[in-house]
Amino acid sequence: MKLSPAPIAFSTLICLGLASCLPKKEAAGPPPAMPPTVVSVEHPVKKQITEWDEFTGRLDASASVNLYSQVTGYLKSVHFQDGSEVKKGDLLFTVDPRPFKATLDMTVAQQVQARVKLELTRNEFDRATKLLAAKAISAEDYDTRAKAVREAEAGLQVADATVEKAKLDVEYTEIKAPVDGRIGRRLMDPGGLVVGGPMGASLLGSIVSLDPMYCYIDADELTVLRYQRLNRTGGGAAKEEDRIQCEMALADDVGFPHKGVIDFMDNRLDPNTGTIQVRMLIANPRPERGQRVLQPGYFARVRVPGNGTQEALLVDDKAIGADLAQKVVMVVDDNNIVTPRPVEVGPVIDGKRVIRKGLTEKDRVISHGFVAKIRPGMPVDPKTPEEAAKLQAQAAPAAAAGH
Repeated sequence: MKLSPAPIAFSTLICLGLASCLPKKEAAGPPPAMPPTVVSVEHPVKKQITEWDEFTGRLDASASVNLYSQVTGYLKSVHFQDGSEVKKGDLLFTVDPRPFKATLDMTVAQQVQARVKLELTRNEFDRATKLLAAKAISAEDYDTRAKAVREAEAGLQVADATVEKAKLDVEYTEIKAPVDGRIGRRLMDPGGLVVGGPMGASLLGSIVSLDPMYCYIDADELTVLRYQRLNRTGGGAAKEEDRIQCEMALADDVGFPHKGVIDFMDNRLDPNTGTIQVRMLIANPRPERGQRVLQPGYFARVRVPGNGTQEALLVDDKAIGADLAQKVVMVVDDNNIVTPRPVEVGPVIDGKRVIRKGLTEKDRVISHGFVAKIRPGMPVDPKTPEEAAKLQAQAAPAAAAGH
């Protein structure tokens, strides 16, 4: 059945009337602006610092002696424990002295014979002198007796030297420590044949001194020149004998607890490495209990004052970033806009990085490090580290509740 136009038009009017009675939806506006990102900022700190150059090196003994015997004989006894510390003059080994004492007794007897012979020839020469004055002896006999005196005097000198040599041999049967230090293990046991003398002598052991210790490092040419300049001007050198102070640490040390001085620089630059060997003198006292800490051959970290004491600006090391080949920090200007600032940095001192150029004390440096949402030119809400930490603590429970 075909509907007439009138009912259709009436239905349309009803729909339009109902639509006009419905509440009207407001037009959508722009989204609200995001608040500026909160950042933690700090001013660079001005402080008196000492910049240090750090090196790696090896410890070595200030004296090292191999022990040999100067006489040949059988080893009678050993008077130390392997690895113990000894003092200069301590008895270490004894070679059987009996053959040498017998030789000494024999040479003493020969010395007595030579002395008696000299007395006899002098008496005969005195008589010959009187007889020659009375013309009762020939000049030839007189010369013979005079030469006999000279021969007896030479014989006595030989006997005296032989006795001294025999006494030395008896002394050499006792091998004593020539220096203070720690002795290694014995290399020969009692009963073994000890070969003495300058050639092919038997090695009995070795001693290394432990206090003080040497530490050797290799420093580049520019660094050594700077040390020498500081030494001349007094900017970073110790007043004691004009030696530069240094500090050292072992592989497991925290900080640099061992103190010393530079006491030697080699006289020639190594052309292959471009470095000069530098030696430090480090004290190594023995504690009341236990052993000395430093030992020859240990790896060591060494630091030496590079430019003396000076004033410098320092910032948190985490605030330093890199932009291509240069170091930068993010600073907040007077309009609270992030601006990158190229800087020239120095070493890290107590967790703070030295800034040589690029910052002033009034700059506000973003100190919590770079994050992805911080960009140059963006507005931020700068806070002190304490304020930023407080806001972070307040936001943490809300963030946890949202999850």
